[in-house]
Parts: sequence; structure tokens; C-alpha cells
Amino acid sequence: MTLTGKRALVTGASRGIGAAIAKALAAEGADVAITYERSADAAAKIVRDIEALGRRAVALQADSADAAAVSASVEQTVAELGGLDILVNNAGILRLSAVESMALDDIDATLNVNVRAPIVASKAAIPHLGKGGRIISIGSFFADRVPGGAGLSVYALSKSALTAFTKGLARELGPRDITVNVVQPGSIDTDMNPVQGPFHDTLRSLTALGRYGTVEDIGNMVAFLAGPKAQYITGATLTVDGGANA
Repeated sequence: MTLTGKRALVTGASRGIGAAIAKALAAEGADVAITYERSADAAAKIVRDIEALGRRAVALQADSADAAAVSASVEQTVAELGGLDILVNNAGILRLSAVESMALDDIDATLNVNVRAPIVASKAAIPHLGKGGRIISIGSFFADRVPGGAGLSVYALSKSALTAFTKGLARELGPRDITVNVVQPGSIDTDMNPVQGPFHDTLRSLTALGRYGTVEDIGNMVAFLAGPKAQYITGATLTVDGGANA
């Protein structure tokens, strides 16, 4: 196992992509803390799944829109697991609306969760990360391609911001041998974007493979980036979208 002895925090990991990431890291030997907003029962199940793999796990309640809660979750992870080696900024929200009719509260929520939270979590994590540390953020292929008529403008902005943040932070932390990367999922079968959802036909038609991906596709990519075989990858955007941006 490539991550034996490592300690990881995955934000927003009670379900979907976050849960798959947490379990993929644990399968490679990492102890894992996860955050959740409201789904305590779902988070507890992920903890049990990780423990079944023989790893330590802890679920921490934290609203990613609350900067203080985000910072506290990092410190709680360090206290519970004895340190931190890997931060995965996964928590995100999707508010669909044309810009002219989008409520200011929805704009603020999108930016607070999708942009500010990864910055705050990274800021809190950096003092605890040693040589070989990892920061991995989960973006979206909508950062590069925005289909018309879907009300995605602000969401796409929030995800493209992660690319610039990743590049800058990779430069800052490179001298300390800490890598920073962003993974951009395409159409992945989740509660937020189910295969049988209203956008299925449109999104599937964008892909070269003609199908949705699975949460495990993203979990496996993150586990790779967290491991030693990715030690020379930093400041990179890795798109896992079935060829939608090809």
C-alpha cells in the first residue's frame, strides 16, 4: 500500500466523490478524517467502511461555508490522527441560475464553499504538512468548457479559480517539497448529477466515451496523486471527463 502511515483529511466526504476519495486513500493505507455538513449517519457509515479496511477514521461536522469551522476541522484532524500529510479539498455546491437572476446569497454561497473554503483549509493545513505533503482540490471540467443554457457561469468561475490557486500555491510550496494539484471530474454519477438526471443526455453526448464516469474513477486519481509515484506532479490540472474536453 502506497500511503501506509499517512494521515488525510477529505472535506465533504459523507457521500459521492468525497466518500470514494476517502475510501481510496484508506485502501492505500492512509488514516482518514472526513468532514460533513448535515449527513451524520452517512458520514458514520464512511467511517465504518474505512475502519473495515483496518485504518483509523473520524468524521467531523463542519460547514464549508463557515471559515472558522473549516480551519477547526484541520486542527481536529491533526489532534485525532496525530498529524496531517494529505489535504483533499472536495466539498462543493452547485447553484444553477442565469447570472441576471441569480440571488446574491447563492453567489456568496458558491464562492464561500467552492473557493474560500479550499483556501482556508490549505492555509490551516500548510503548517502541518512536511516534506512530501499533498494538497489536492476537486474542480470541474466546467472550468474549461461551459455548455450554454445551463446556468453554470458562477459555478464554472468558482472551479476555474481553483486552477489559478493551485498553480500559485504549487509555486509557494514547491521549495518545501509539497505538491498541489487539482482534479477536474467530468460527468460523474453522483447524487448531484445522477446518470438518470435531467442533464444526462446532454452531458453524455459531450464525452468521447459516451458514458458517465464513476466516483471510483476520481477516487483512484486522487489516490495516485497522493502517492509517491506522483512526486513530480505539481501545479497540474488533471481532467477526468471521458474526453468531454477533447
